[in-house]
Amino acid sequence: MFQALYNGLSGLFAFSQSLNTISNNISNMNTPGFRGSDAFFANLFDGNGAEIVGQGVRTQEGSIQQTGNPTDVAINGEGFFILKDGQGNLYYTRAGQFQFDNQGYLVDTVYGYRVQALDASGNLNDINLASLKTLPAQATTTVQMTGNLSPQSPTDSVTGIQIYDAQGNAHTYSATFTNNTTTTPGSWTVSITDAQGNVVSNGEVRFGTDGTPQSGYNIMTLKLTFQGQTQNVTLNFGTPGALDGATQFSGTASNLAAQVKDGHGVLPLTTEAFDQNGVLQLTYSDGEKNAGPQLALAYFPNEAGLEQLHGRLYVGNTTQQRQIGRPNQGIFGQISGGSLELSNVDLTQELANMIIIQRGFQA
Repeated sequence: MFQALYNGLSGLFAFSQSLNTISNNISNMNTPGFRGSDAFFANLFDGNGAEIVGQGVRTQEGSIQQTGNPTDVAINGEGFFILKDGQGNLYYTRAGQFQFDNQGYLVDTVYGYRVQALDASGNLNDINLASLKTLPAQATTTVQMTGNLSPQSPTDSVTGIQIYDAQGNAHTYSATFTNNTTTTPGSWTVSITDAQGNVVSNGEVRFGTDGTPQSGYNIMTLKLTFQGQTQNVTLNFGTPGALDGATQFSGTASNLAAQVKDGHGVLPLTTEAFDQNGVLQLTYSDGEKNAGPQLALAYFPNEAGLEQLHGRLYVGNTTQQRQIGRPNQGIFGQISGGSLELSNVDLTQELANMIIIQRGFQA
């Protein structure tokens, strides 16, 4: 008789622990990246009564939902994001709810742990945006000339040629073309002046009978001086025999134009977003794009061995059991930017399990 009472008491404790697991699953059904657990029942060592011998993590993925936040990321496939706290401890999560803090570090929005990236040498590093918020100035090296110079025109000019020096300061120049075909067929003299009208360079461009620039006369080099430093800028009139630059055709009006191919001032960062490979893509104010750090992912052959912490973080497993890699390579899933993985808890299944456990508890 007493044994029967003890058997029932052990069942009450076991069912109560199982209800705790179910309640935890339900309470975290809206927690991004949360993975539900199942309680494992077993009979006691002497065959009388029951107990909970452990919990197993459900490893199936939750659905992915777009958030519109560019620093939110989800993993479509295998892997966990890696987080590091202030003491250097590592945590793993499927909840890619990240943001940049006031120091420029990409951190988990709940705990403030720093998100880890994988560098070219395979080392884990913090992701910091502070040094990437501006794109350094770049000096102009090439100006591409396009359009037509009509041999019937005595002169032509191109204004508003903006050239950047190494400090990112913009300087405006004009080019004046004077028809010299009476002296040399296809020849035009070129005069470059600055914003104050001072001549800074002179040269010549020639065109062949096919209307394209002649070899040896299709490039003009400007030697400009900024703050005591000489900067060479190439005026490229196009490839001889090709129609990729300036031309000289009769019957067509002059419409020569200059396109600055490179160079800019200091550019602020306008947008950032992660691509499917987990690489942070940075776009600056002139539309230029640069690739930043790449997210690191961790893979565990036995996810059930992970210890759940605070509903969205996991710890455990030695580094020998863990694999570190890059998204969209090998076993690792690809990244969905601007999205979050939702919980994999099925409320209907949890309620059904709860009814079964409660009936056992009542009995």
